[in-house]
Amino acid sequence: MRYLTAGESHGKQQTTIIEGIPARMPITQDDINESLLRRQKGHGRGKRMQIEKDLVDIVGGVRHGYTLGSPIALVVHNDDFKHWIDVMGEDPIAEDQDIRRVVTRPRPGHADLNGAIKYGHRDMRNILERSSARETTARVAAGAVAKTLLKQLDIEIVGYVKEIAGIKAEEKDLSIAEKARISEESPVRCLDEVAGQQMMDAIDKAKKDGDSIGGVCEVVVEGMPAGIGSYVHYDRKLDGRIAGAVQSINAFKGVEFGIGFEAARKNGSEVHDEILWSEERGYYRRTNRLGGFEGGMTSGMPIVVKGVMKPIPTLYKPLQSVDIETKEPFNASIERSDSCAVPAAAVVMEHVVAFEVAKAILEQFPHDQFPKLKEAVDQYREEVRNF
Repeated sequence: MRYLTAGESHGKQQTTIIEGIPARMPITQDDINESLLRRQKGHGRGKRMQIEKDLVDIVGGVRHGYTLGSPIALVVHNDDFKHWIDVMGEDPIAEDQDIRRVVTRPRPGHADLNGAIKYGHRDMRNILERSSARETTARVAAGAVAKTLLKQLDIEIVGYVKEIAGIKAEEKDLSIAEKARISEESPVRCLDEVAGQQMMDAIDKAKKDGDSIGGVCEVVVEGMPAGIGSYVHYDRKLDGRIAGAVQSINAFKGVEFGIGFEAARKNGSEVHDEILWSEERGYYRRTNRLGGFEGGMTSGMPIVVKGVMKPIPTLYKPLQSVDIETKEPFNASIERSDSCAVPAAAVVMEHVVAFEVAKAILEQFPHDQFPKLKEAVDQYREEVRNF
């Protein structure tokens, strides 16, 4: 299973093509739209979220509510493109016509300068339009299809915010359903109401100061049977794949599973999860400090993964940079206005993790037809329980 995305931030549309989804899997536009609309929420989002109403068109691979087994093509139109036709249109322009809104001033923390050097673009709009976090719209659409598959295999997944600007949510013993409900009701997707209010206050202050703040997102996956992934080769370890997918999200700078970096400060007896067995549950762990993984494979415990998002680098009190044409110093331009996108990033992270988990499931079981996939997964669960 794989997917490709295409489209620019102010272009006509975001396009996603997904290959490898089994035939005969139930899916509707509503399954995907729910995820897309969740991505747009969050205290601290800018005006772009008020302009775009992200709704998907399924333009291939689905018929009468079921997948065909062929590639699935999804389109999310950019409503604001009508104001950008002369800037982002695909038609050649006249020789005597100037291109509007040329960007020659790279913004610190963005892909602008490095991308311009790599591809030889003197107008860095060619870089920033694609490197924009707008592309995560297409990635969430792909992840929504994966989440639909996982849900029908009794695998649940939820993402929420653990920390913003050093304000940490208190740990709470909640079911995954409760986590999903509470995070959805919170403007910052925080499970701790007190910390959530403090986070909103910090976001408001950052916006007032012309600054931005980052944070930590957490994703939990429940229902994964043990033994998914592999210890055999580095590129088949599922935790490694998930880490790579999370790290690839715009502005993410770190990933950890379970207690993560805290393991470096503890003894082995305080890190590893003791193995238990019961007739009802089969094998399970007394604790889940390793976040559901051992040896690159799932242990049967919930997958718990955190991602660190840096503050958005475009600021209303701009940082210094250099014009690539004049080589003169200047204060960087402003292309977007989010003071904090961590709540939205939690939704993005949830969906990229979902895709990697679903991909691993499909690699391990027969998957041409969804009913046979479900039967194989259910049978495997029973085998694992009685191993």
